[in-house]
Amino acid sequence: MSENQVDEKIEQKLYSDDNLDVSIYKCPNCGGEAVFEPKEQKLKCLYCGGLFEIGNLATTKERDLDELLSEGQVWDEADVYQCKTCGAKEIISSGEVSHKCSFCGTSNIVKSEELPGIKPQGITPFKIDKFGASASAVKWAKKKFYAPRAFKKSVKAEKIQGLYNPVFTFDALTQNLYNGKLGKRYTKHVYRDGKMVPVQEVRYFNISGYQEVTFDDLLVQASNAIPAQFINQIAPFPTKEAVEYRTEFIRGYGASTYNKSGKECWEECKSLMHRRIESQILKRYDYDIKVALNIDTKYLNEQYKYILVPVYVGHYNFKGKLYNFYVNGYNGKVGGKTPVSKLKIFFTVLLVLIGIASIFLLVEFT
Repeated sequence: MSENQVDEKIEQKLYSDDNLDVSIYKCPNCGGEAVFEPKEQKLKCLYCGGLFEIGNLATTKERDLDELLSEGQVWDEADVYQCKTCGAKEIISSGEVSHKCSFCGTSNIVKSEELPGIKPQGITPFKIDKFGASASAVKWAKKKFYAPRAFKKSVKAEKIQGLYNPVFTFDALTQNLYNGKLGKRYTKHVYRDGKMVPVQEVRYFNISGYQEVTFDDLLVQASNAIPAQFINQIAPFPTKEAVEYRTEFIRGYGASTYNKSGKECWEECKSLMHRRIESQILKRYDYDIKVALNIDTKYLNEQYKYILVPVYVGHYNFKGKLYNFYVNGYNGKVGGKTPVSKLKIFFTVLLVLIGIASIFLLVEFT
């Protein structure tokens, strides 16, 4: 599958020609629709401009991991609807009806009785509005060195929509017993062909020990609606500042539920932890080569949070091809794709080859 086909597939999954209508909050003054306003951190009526407080909100607290792994509690304050066209799952407040899927725009959605879901404990509200996200996306694209000049001169951020993306965060204390084998390069001089010449060798040594590593709010993407590589590009999200979940925050925005189970996300988290544990252990040694490293990990005080984080999605259109971008709705950090100038890449490769050739000639004739 070509890169453009992949982008078009994501495009079809994320965008709709219609406004998002996950849920509607009626203005008590005029009866108009009110949506969450990032700059004010309040609900704002689209008709009379009235502002309404959401109320005092506590910060999100961690919960015991066993609750997530069992996933026995059903969220009865909201319903989960599934789109039969693209498969997306959405969070809908009880009593509300979403006539169109927020991801692909079709009206082919049904309530999924078989999809129990735990309620989000918290939400990180949007801080940046759509105009700010658009400006950040354009500024980011213009700084891309390998993007064509024609693209950077005419770049526009199109079809921007705000979506709350689901993530799990995990806490744990790990106790790690380890053993392994490392190698350190060294140089010795040997007599060869009538002269002393340097020879590089490796001295191997065994290691073993104990290492404690604590993890706090380690984030794992809970949905594949947006590729994880792009979420990583626009991270971090201030999950420690997440407030308790309220449906008011998603008025006017899309919100998807998780489609990776709690067990899957915990296993993914343990893989992330393992890499960091390994890194912490290896920092204790002066080495050049890792031959083997075996780690026996015990997990203690495991906790989790299920949080919705703010993401703007949109695309650039250049010569009929779509290039998706993603903006962190809290701090404006941008990730995604832009077109690439083949001419710039050619000259870069050429300069590298010239540099390598110059070094070779310099070494050869000195």
